[in-house]
Amino acid sequence: MAKHIHHNLEFLAAVIIFVLIPPLKAKSEQGKSPPYLKFAFNATEFPSEDYYDYVIIGGGTAGCPLAATLSTNFRVLVIERGGVPYGRPNLMSRDGFLASLTEVDNLDSPAQAFTSEEGVANARGRVLGGSSAINAGFYSRGDPEFFQNSGVSWDLSIVNQSFEWVERAIVFRPDLRNWQSAFRDGLLEAGVAPYNGFSLEHKIGTKIGGTTFDNYGRRHSAADLLNYAKASNIKVALHGTVERILVASASATSLSSKSAVGVVYRDQLGGFHHAMVREKGEVIVSAGAIGSPQLLLLSGIGPRPYLSSWGIPVVHHSPYVGQFLYDNPRNGISIVPPFPLEHSLIQVVGITNAGAYLEAASTVIPFAYPARSVFIRTPSPPLYLTVASLMEKISGPLSVGSLRLASIDIRANPVVRFNYFTNPVDLDRCIAGMRKIAGILSGRSMDYFKFTDMGGRRDFRFVGPALPVYSSDDILMADFCRHTVNTIWHYHGGCIVGKVVNHDFRVIGMDALRIVDGSTFNISPGTNPQATLMMLGRYLGLKIIKERL
Repeated sequence: MAKHIHHNLEFLAAVIIFVLIPPLKAKSEQGKSPPYLKFAFNATEFPSEDYYDYVIIGGGTAGCPLAATLSTNFRVLVIERGGVPYGRPNLMSRDGFLASLTEVDNLDSPAQAFTSEEGVANARGRVLGGSSAINAGFYSRGDPEFFQNSGVSWDLSIVNQSFEWVERAIVFRPDLRNWQSAFRDGLLEAGVAPYNGFSLEHKIGTKIGGTTFDNYGRRHSAADLLNYAKASNIKVALHGTVERILVASASATSLSSKSAVGVVYRDQLGGFHHAMVREKGEVIVSAGAIGSPQLLLLSGIGPRPYLSSWGIPVVHHSPYVGQFLYDNPRNGISIVPPFPLEHSLIQVVGITNAGAYLEAASTVIPFAYPARSVFIRTPSPPLYLTVASLMEKISGPLSVGSLRLASIDIRANPVVRFNYFTNPVDLDRCIAGMRKIAGILSGRSMDYFKFTDMGGRRDFRFVGPALPVYSSDDILMADFCRHTVNTIWHYHGGCIVGKVVNHDFRVIGMDALRIVDGSTFNISPGTNPQATLMMLGRYLGLKIIKERL
């Protein structure tokens, strides 16, 4: 499989899908300095030991809203392994999205690359705001099935309040232009109905979703939610890498009862720091679906035989850490249109009854002309190539993967395997989704994007693999799905509810330790998880405050 995915054109088609940013409506003045920087410092400036009510590992999509909420009543420390997103023009600009996503060759890069054992290239956030600071900005609330089947007894009134809390700060309505408008029309022509207009809710049919880019083309992320924090109660340690969670006996009379008491983290200069929790305080892991299970394993929390094989002292036997890991497979096609198109991120989604979500994007890629002469060194003006993409992501998925250690160094990526399409239901959903894309391509709205050859025939010019001519052939379509599978960066699981954490997100069998991020999800929350993850941080913060007070 890997040899098909690593072709240059396919890699280009995979990356360009998320490069595109729409004109939007801003809620704040351009260039305004974020207030949360006042309590964010380099980890080198922190004392060797300090005490907090809550220590949150990871200032990411869930960690930032969680920290902001808890800080209204308690002293909070956020330990973030990356830096701040502000001051990075590529990261904060819609036009620099591709550059920031692919600049992964140093420890200061906001995105950390990893490749699954299937050979599928992926990325994880390494910056304040986490993956919400490197994604394509699409915002849509979780679907009802997630709240019914995720193993949590959700208080839906607090869920809705938490969504609204996020949306007031960082969510905008996009304006559709050529490609997104044509895609919307194509979805309706292909029967993805009804048309729901602009909506942040998960609704069957075709809709325009929200975005976290404003009309200046400037990114907003979970980091902006720290503006809600009580500045006197919160500190953010940047470029701090948590080495392990510290665990002690919860009771002097019982060695079987364990409690998290703090963490050890290291700064950029190699200095070690201890962040300890006060009485009734907690350590909360929000390091994501890759980082959270990895940190638990390195802290001695995981399957006893596996930890022993690495020589890691077993602190707590938790057999399912690193298991039940999922990634939503993405498949699609990319074309070169006969006329220039604008940049556009994912703005429109088709939510089908066949278990697939359909989305589109377009981008403009500059290419340099070769020098006209070896004697002329002046650069030639770039040639701009527009590429437009249609893709489907399956809901689910049911194919189960896993994570294991590659090193005892927390900075090294673990070994990840997602086992794409090993469950036949996932493959059936991909086939159904790609057939919908075939239907869109055959509609009138897409006819404008065809070329006319010398004989008068009209057809698309594909970048990478084209769909099989006979889309009704199950074997051909299944082969297309397997050989063009890629990621949409919506991986989840590894510390799921009911196996590693309970319905309150507490680590089962331990005190004062919770996991609050996508690693706890046993199903994918709709078209894009970032809305649900930010809601989760706010939601759990409110629940914890209610428990304490």
